[in-house]
Amino acid sequence: MGKMFDSLLPEHEAFIRRQHLFFVGSAPLSAEGHVNLSPKGYDALRILSPNEVAYLDLTGSGNETAAHLEENGRITVMFAAFEGQPLILRLYGKGQVILPGSADWERLEGLFPKLSGARQIILVTVHGVQTSCGFGVPLYSYEGDRETLVKWAENKGDSGLKEYRRQKNAVSLDGLPSSYAE
Repeated sequence: MGKMFDSLLPEHEAFIRRQHLFFVGSAPLSAEGHVNLSPKGYDALRILSPNEVAYLDLTGSGNETAAHLEENGRITVMFAAFEGQPLILRLYGKGQVILPGSADWERLEGLFPKLSGARQIILVTVHGVQTSCGFGVPLYSYEGDRETLVKWAENKGDSGLKEYRRQKNAVSLDGLPSSYAE
């Protein structure tokens, strides 16, 4: 088992800032529900304090994380070193969905790059930080971000994204409702 911390230390923050990829895990309360694990890229995560991070969430094929957060708030964010020294770092916390038009959206949106398809911001209050060895994580080299998702959103346009979210993002795989940005 790795080491557990109550908040992010400066070396944890430095490690996170070097990462190009992170994973978000969430689950419904139901034992029969689907555990969700989503990879996130782009320059989409910000450290707000040693106990608070936020990431810009883009429109995707589902909205599982938001539905789970609205039901129970549980979230884990994981980073893994694919270059350099091995390390896995997990943030355990409670998440909140921030939608466009809200006061929190207005406060946070300027921290992120303007990306087509921005749907919501996930704000995480961190209550635990765990580090572990990462010895089994393979080495990979970062070549760049894929532009496919952003171009897809640009091609859909605002009205197309609104309709897509209505059809694909309003309900989770397990039937849980989720707020979605219109």
